[in-house]
Amino acid sequence: MPRVRRAPAPTSASSLLQLMWLASPALPVGGFSYSEGLESAVDAGRVTNEAQAAGWLADQLQLALARSDLALAAKAFGAWQRDDRAAIGELNDWVVQTRESSEMRLQTEQMGRSLVEWLKNRGTADERIAVLGALKPAPTWPVAFALAAVQTGAPLRDALLSFCFGWAENMVQAALKAVPLGQNAGQRVLATLADAIPPAVDRAMRLPHGERQAFTPMLAILSARHEAQYSRLFRS
Repeated sequence: MPRVRRAPAPTSASSLLQLMWLASPALPVGGFSYSEGLESAVDAGRVTNEAQAAGWLADQLQLALARSDLALAAKAFGAWQRDDRAAIGELNDWVVQTRESSEMRLQTEQMGRSLVEWLKNRGTADERIAVLGALKPAPTWPVAFALAAVQTGAPLRDALLSFCFGWAENMVQAALKAVPLGQNAGQRVLATLADAIPPAVDRAMRLPHGERQAFTPMLAILSARHEAQYSRLFRS
């Protein structure tokens, strides 16, 4: 007889609300202040309307986020659960070493440090927060998010959905200001990303450790140009 797998237990209301909190643009980590190269793409004439913004962000989700930070967050989630501090250090090093521009590195470090402070201010007794805060040169965003997600008690897939949707909301808000787009256009772009997020999460969860990569040459070039862009709204 074939084995019948039990359906996973549904995420509790408490865990779900905490994941929504982590995905919210109101989370005080500064995610709203970054465009991740989008503003530079607008300045270069590569993104000028709703369709191009949707295509740009969908490509970034599939070619950049899912193959790097999302897959890494999945590994960090398990490492925090096991309290595998050596693995956590290696994963954090990977993030730092694979940022393709100065502002990309500054973003992940600033958001990581800010999440550490948020975790401290919650008053939860968890010695892993000190481990996270002690990472050198700084805790990075996907590694810090993974610990916050573990603390919610939610399963990995739900945690990664939260990670992605938080990214999507911040990027759509950046598109509204930089392209610019209207609110209805922004909602259509967000709907496109929401449809693409679950399969991207599933691929990231299956991605072997040795196949994780951060290689987006055009995004890196645009990010480097953005560092010296004359007029800009965003930090990156």
